[in-house]
Amino acid sequence: MLSITQGQRLPIANITDANEFQIRFDIPSDLTIDFACFGLDSQDKLSDERYMVFFNQPKSPCGGIRLADSSTFSLILSELPASIDKLVFTVAIDGAGTMSQIRLSNFQIGDGGQAKATCAFSGSTFQMERAIMLVELYRKDGAWRLNSILQGFNEGLDALVRHFGGEVAEDASEPAPTPAPPAKVSLEKRVAAAAPQLVSLAKKAQISLEKAKVADIRCRIGLILDASGSMNGQYKHGRVQEVVNRLLPMAVQWDDDGALDCWAFGDYPQQLSTVTLQNFANFIDTDQGGWRNWELGSRINTEWRVIEKAIDYYQRSGDRTPVFILFISDGGIHDSSRITRLIRDAAKLPIFWQFIGIDGRNYGILEKLDDLTGRVVDNCNFFALDDLRQISEEELYDCMMEEFPGWLRDAKAKGIVA
Repeated sequence: MLSITQGQRLPIANITDANEFQIRFDIPSDLTIDFACFGLDSQDKLSDERYMVFFNQPKSPCGGIRLADSSTFSLILSELPASIDKLVFTVAIDGAGTMSQIRLSNFQIGDGGQAKATCAFSGSTFQMERAIMLVELYRKDGAWRLNSILQGFNEGLDALVRHFGGEVAEDASEPAPTPAPPAKVSLEKRVAAAAPQLVSLAKKAQISLEKAKVADIRCRIGLILDASGSMNGQYKHGRVQEVVNRLLPMAVQWDDDGALDCWAFGDYPQQLSTVTLQNFANFIDTDQGGWRNWELGSRINTEWRVIEKAIDYYQRSGDRTPVFILFISDGGIHDSSRITRLIRDAAKLPIFWQFIGIDGRNYGILEKLDDLTGRVVDNCNFFALDDLRQISEEELYDCMMEEFPGWLRDAKAKGIVA
């Protein structure tokens, strides 16, 4: 039987090729607990509440999700509509208690009455949490994959429903909700006042952030640029400056100072000036004497040094504000084991890493970090482009937001970010 560990991702096809299979949860305790499956859309929201399958609604409309008994779900993934991108299986305490009280537990995946894979966990993993997001199945590249989340959540089932965008009947005795704060001035207007040439990008960034439901968060943004010799063409032809231009509207939207932290690296890293609406134009050709004069040592790839530098920089702030780092590379990765160790250790920090490969082939460990095991949360994503011009701004923003909202949700549930 295949043994699954916390944070592990793998194709469902590696476990079972049956059309119908089951996920069974065995959680011994003296608590009263409820199991639920949330069918989520591409925005990680329960857009159709009929796809919350639990004791009071034991079957989805399509029949693809069914609560076979109190702790076993029967699944036929081919029956699910295209609008369902992810299934998240949860357990919540009904009444008093915390998840630290559960004894040695597991979930199993099997078909035809035979278990094919199992994942063990216990209350020692948790503290004051009253719910757990146990495991998720999600679509990627046309196939279904599994992620063993095992993420604690400090509230109960009602809070999970709200978290996924569902509605909960409120007690009439509860006070009225506090009015929402006034809306921020639109990104487009803020950009237009200082950098009208970026207005078109600002409009597209705003749309993408709103679709991902992260337009109103507070977040710092960092940009890390490969400046090795093989990247010279990207710098000469303005491709790297395009990256700066495209990312800056996101910084203006998320960061109180509207600033973009920036590093370049060869054998050694150099922290560049903070990019703002006032200095972004020709930044790559002018900052610190321009890209040809940056003090990076040999123009080779030593990624781990700049990753370490960025981690140290954000750790010094001492707060739990989320950080989104866009890391640009054309491949030729150096010291994969050290990069792996840094990213795994950084999973407990409020930093999400979005790696983008540009015009390269040998991306090595950067392509594999998304499936890295042994992390508290999945803290990174990767995609590659042969040429930055091959993708529209809208597509680029959407790709960058593919996994960040999910990380933000999980990191909040773990108390990693405020």
